[in-house]
Amino acid sequence: MRRPRLRLRPAAPLRRWLARTPPPAVLAVGYVVLIVLGGLLLMLPPMARAPISLSDALFTATSAVTVTGLAVVDTELVFTFWGQLVIAVLIQMGGLGLMTFAVLIWSALGRPLGITQGNYLREDLNQTSYVKLTRLVWTILRIVLMAEVAGAMLLCLSFMPHHGLGPGLWHAIFHSVSAFNNAGFSTFSPGLTAYALDPIVNTVIPALFIAGGIGYVVVADLFRRPFWRGWSLHTRMMMIGTAILIVMGVAMTAILEWNNPRTLGQYDGAGARLVVAWFQGVTTRTAGFNSTDIAGLHDSTSLMYMVLMMIGAGPTSTAGGLKVTTIFVMLLATWAFLRRRTEVSGFGRAIPLGDVLKVMALMSIASAVILTAIFALTLSHDGEFIDIAFEVTSAFGTVGLSRAYTTELSDFGRAVIMVVMFLGRVGPLTLGFFLATRMVPRVRYPAGQVHLG
Repeated sequence: MRRPRLRLRPAAPLRRWLARTPPPAVLAVGYVVLIVLGGLLLMLPPMARAPISLSDALFTATSAVTVTGLAVVDTELVFTFWGQLVIAVLIQMGGLGLMTFAVLIWSALGRPLGITQGNYLREDLNQTSYVKLTRLVWTILRIVLMAEVAGAMLLCLSFMPHHGLGPGLWHAIFHSVSAFNNAGFSTFSPGLTAYALDPIVNTVIPALFIAGGIGYVVVADLFRRPFWRGWSLHTRMMMIGTAILIVMGVAMTAILEWNNPRTLGQYDGAGARLVVAWFQGVTTRTAGFNSTDIAGLHDSTSLMYMVLMMIGAGPTSTAGGLKVTTIFVMLLATWAFLRRRTEVSGFGRAIPLGDVLKVMALMSIASAVILTAIFALTLSHDGEFIDIAFEVTSAFGTVGLSRAYTTELSDFGRAVIMVVMFLGRVGPLTLGFFLATRMVPRVRYPAGQVHLG
């Protein structure tokens, strides 16, 4: 006699809700649940050296899940090893995505990926096709494991001599996870300023967050296909855009901050200043680590950094922002308009009109979110406008850099920044999904004329 199999199925109300709720909404709720659970965990006695408030715990959990790195409490001084471990796990889950973890467990149990799970995974990984989704997930897992293990082993060479075997190993693991997931969290109170000239830190940390920021699809493309001609249009855009932004960020940081005594000017010699300019210029778009005093930057540099934080890195990656490909498509569309062309193209490939409209919607919603948040903070907080704008932009880009303003936030200000971090990670298009439903027009209207410009 065969024993009946135990099937764990969601309750009927939950199944009905999942059936009628769009995947972006389900994923957004999933991230909210993860943030709440993470915040409650961080409030347990073993997690902190002294009790922390619910506001501190939820802000830290939100910053970790959204891989931002903004902190209202000192990660090194406030949290114990167990609290830092919870933060690292939240960073890993937030960086990879909830559905990636779910599919890994689902596949390990030998269960096939259904249509519903495929919908959620497709939205979470920002894919347009169901083809080879499970294979992509396992490719992501291999890339993450290889990168983070290799990064931790190399960082041990710098951290162990200063902190000992056990603590040095933990600092290396934490920073490797934080760097690859572009989180910007550090177990050192002053960040990485003590390692501003360390060759290993200045090589490994940027390599990790650049690899995590260009996206898993691009990394897989680079290994599987021949140089350039075999690359997809997406990979070409990402590699060119990333190279341009890295060169621009590093060069402008060096030019603008060369004689600033609070940043590059404190170092003797051109070589040392270029090393610091390299690290700070390349980390700004994605990771949010600091090897110099961010509050000491000139306003011009801060404005340039805000632009880089807005752009961010790549889709299907651990980083936030509008994404490099979004800006690339916007520039191509602008170029097509100036040349009086009705089709947008790049590298010999046409870009669908739907993608151009998505770029317009993404930039409109992102601008509205950032401006609304800046307005709300200027109404409720005192302080320099550049500090407030920088904080909001960093939160939306899930970067984590701050001009020493995060600790000045009131409970209302923390709530605003938490919402901005959440929207920056889940995606402004998810917000747009709530504001507009897709409807097929029943009638076709005659063309009208609108005067623009």
